[in-house]
Amino acid sequence: MKALAETSVLITGASRGIGAAIAERFASVGMKVVIHYLQSHESANEVARRCLAYGGEVMTISADLRSGEQIDRMKTKLDELGFTPDVVVNNAGVAYYGLVSDVTEEEWDECMSINLKGMFLCAQRFMPHMISQKYGRIINVSSIWGITGASCEVMYSTAKGGVNAFTKALAKELAPSGVTVNAVAPGAVETDMVKHLDKEERVALQDDIPLGRLGTPEEVASLVYFLALPESSYITGQVISPNGGWQT
Repeated sequence: MKALAETSVLITGASRGIGAAIAERFASVGMKVVIHYLQSHESANEVARRCLAYGGEVMTISADLRSGEQIDRMKTKLDELGFTPDVVVNNAGVAYYGLVSDVTEEEWDECMSINLKGMFLCAQRFMPHMISQKYGRIINVSSIWGITGASCEVMYSTAKGGVNAFTKALAKELAPSGVTVNAVAPGAVETDMVKHLDKEERVALQDDIPLGRLGTPEEVASLVYFLALPESSYITGQVISPNGGWQT
């Protein structure tokens, strides 16, 4: 096990929301942080500036996670710069809201490619390092809808259900190597994914949550951080849902 200051963590989709909060949480304890993004260059740089304020090593990197070739290039660059990840947080994802009868084949492929294929490719490319050193953490950001399903979010629910199944299966495969694999499946959180709600819908949603409010990205980040710690080595194959008591 490495000291925290010598541990590198890659967070995909970290230019905003939950991913940005996760990056800052790891930076706050001195870990080497890699902020991945696709197109949001300025947003990623702003997250990096906040992380650098803690005094650790931080870098940003762009890659299309739908492409194994681009992930390979990203891996090569991280290896060359001494940022080979000991922890990978697969946070990048895309949601879709609408009736399943209206979903196009292209939209289906896009949702599955970003939410499932990207996670698979990142895990596959980065886990050999973890296996070789007999230590590592893969943490997949899922959703409560991957557990319960959601009307008008069938495609997204399906993708996140796949994330949960992938997590449980890969955890068994990597357990003999000392690598843990877990998923964090948040409920309703204050991110761009709930901005489509009007005032009445938001109030109704909060009334359904026993804690009476939406979660924060920082609360999700705290759970991700806990699962990444060396002390969490006996937790693997779990799908943990921070949701304020909602939909349990």
